[in-house]
Amino acid sequence: MPLTPDSALDLLFPEELVPQHIKDQLPPELHIRPLASTDYGRGHLSVLAVLTQTPDVGAEAWASQFRAMLSESGTYYILVVVSRETDQIVGSGGVFVERKFLRGLGRVGHIEDIAVAREMQGKKLGLRIIQALTQISEDVGCYKTILNCNENNVAFYEKCGYEKREVEMAKYAVGRERTPRL
Repeated sequence: MPLTPDSALDLLFPEELVPQHIKDQLPPELHIRPLASTDYGRGHLSVLAVLTQTPDVGAEAWASQFRAMLSESGTYYILVVVSRETDQIVGSGGVFVERKFLRGLGRVGHIEDIAVAREMQGKKLGLRIIQALTQISEDVGCYKTILNCNENNVAFYEKCGYEKREVEMAKYAVGRERTPRL
């Protein structure tokens, strides 16, 4: 199935926020765009599975999550890289914007969940996704962009222009593979 044009999709945020210079640096067989309401069917969860447990929640639950993110305009910016030939997702990543009281009611961008399908790794797709998300974060007014990553990936993210500054601590809920729906 050939690539579905952006104009035919319900996108999470305006396509114009995706930097043109990043689009131009992708291989010609790939396209980068905002997450679309129909991307469950393009394998979005399968790509994310390279990161961690990603149970298939079903199309309706996925779409409900998409709508919830869409309703919080200016907060969630998830990008996908799509094969022009198959219209399937081969990479994804997101930045969410946190509103702060410090720095004159500043904003901080948090980049997370950078995933590239195993068969597409080594083509600088992760780098391009990070570059695009960083630019989006800056363009929407963030004074700082934080990249959450695994210790094993620090060298790669340093190549992307990030530096290790602080230590993040995390506590995972025991036995919870997914967040219950309320």
